[in-house]
Amino acid sequence: MDYKQAAREWSQGTVRPIYILHGSESYVMGEWIDLLVSTAIDPDTKDFALSKYDLGETPLETAIEDAETIPFLSPRKIVIASGAYFLTGGRDPSRAEHNVDALQSYAAAPADHAVLVLTVPSDKLDERKKIVKTLKSAAVVLPFAPLGPAELPQWIAKKAAGWGVKIEADAIDALLARVGGSCATIASEMEKLSLYVGKGNAIASEHVEALAVRTSEQNVFLLVEELAKLRPERAMTIFHDLLKEKEEPIKLLSLIARQFRMMLGAKELAKQGFSGPQIASQLGAHPYAVKIAGEQAKRFRTETLERLMKELADLDVAMKSGGIDKALGLELFILRLGAAANAASAGAR
Repeated sequence: MDYKQAAREWSQGTVRPIYILHGSESYVMGEWIDLLVSTAIDPDTKDFALSKYDLGETPLETAIEDAETIPFLSPRKIVIASGAYFLTGGRDPSRAEHNVDALQSYAAAPADHAVLVLTVPSDKLDERKKIVKTLKSAAVVLPFAPLGPAELPQWIAKKAAGWGVKIEADAIDALLARVGGSCATIASEMEKLSLYVGKGNAIASEHVEALAVRTSEQNVFLLVEELAKLRPERAMTIFHDLLKEKEEPIKLLSLIARQFRMMLGAKELAKQGFSGPQIASQLGAHPYAVKIAGEQAKRFRTETLERLMKELADLDVAMKSGGIDKALGLELFILRLGAAANAASAGAR
């Protein structure tokens, strides 16, 4: 079951006693929780029937005891406990002590008057753990992975409709190119654009270009794209604009290196027959970013990308050791990269 199917159950009167939400797409996860709250409890009793706990500060037992307590002035209560890192294989940053056995017992006989929701910002749970095995059978476990390139346009159009506006297809493309695939960032820009055009009107690409703020990561995507299209002068303009915005050259170098590392990884994995989502999973990157990197990588030979990665590593050492002025070092790299892209245009493979 996915989170969309779980939400559809509510319209049929089925609300499960325990939900485990995990994944890095926290904005969509938050939307899902808001919809659960508005569906499962009366808005008039929300103050009495909704509890939220941060497991970084609060023991797990406190949330479970709340779920076991009969709700006041409401037939049902929702208890949300965020930061359930104990369900993963990673380090638990919580300062609170968690009695996982209490959750084990509760899962065996959950209260029929409560909905317990545990969230964790991790794409994977540790299925070797006894509690995870228990919850996979006793609870509804829902992943919230980043939306892929095919899903994002539909999600954006739906968000626009929610704000009473429409958004043109080329405006969606422009928005993704400008802010990337983060749903939280997209939603923030969409709200601003919706207020600007007003209800009943349409968001066009010119509105996006005028109002949407391009992130540093997206500026680096664009910088690399301009170089790949044999336009080093435009890439240099973007670089100088970033310096005017007080972006640190070492941070920009790190983002450029990340982009080329992603390009090389996407190129190699595509050769091995991996699909887009599989490549994103392997690289630990957003599917939309991987899609862009894969398209950019087609314009470079594999050996060119490998050489550029070595140059970036050498430049990183030189910049940090004072061997070269940071801004000048990046300028020279961009110029050499423009020449490399020109050579690569003879035929990438």
